[in-house]
Amino acid sequence: MSPQTLDETFAALADPTRRKILDRLSRGDARVTDVAALFPISLNSVSKHIKLLERARLVKRTVQGRDNFLSLSTDSLDAAHEWITKKRTFWKSQLVAVDQMLIEQDERLQRTRKTRR
Repeated sequence: MSPQTLDETFAALADPTRRKILDRLSRGDARVTDVAALFPISLNSVSKHIKLLERARLVKRTVQGRDNFLSLSTDSLDAAHEWITKKRTFWKSQLVAVDQMLIEQDERLQRTRKTRR
């Protein structure tokens, strides 16, 4: 996943309205107007949120006649999850190493104190 794509994904996920749209779409496809009905904001405002989700490749739009249907696209979410998992694994190993170093340092300090007595 490119840094730009990752930035777009996290930017899209940063807004509670967009997360609620994704939550709704996780239960199945929906018309834009049905999604917009969930919010106390204008259709135009919801459409702007949807466009941002589309740019982040979190939502796909299908046009059938006059209806625009939205569906959840999980590829960007999967890629972000993979990135987070790699970072978590890296930092966890680093923290384990720091923890071990501090334990060893504390043991050395304890031994030094005992020999001075």
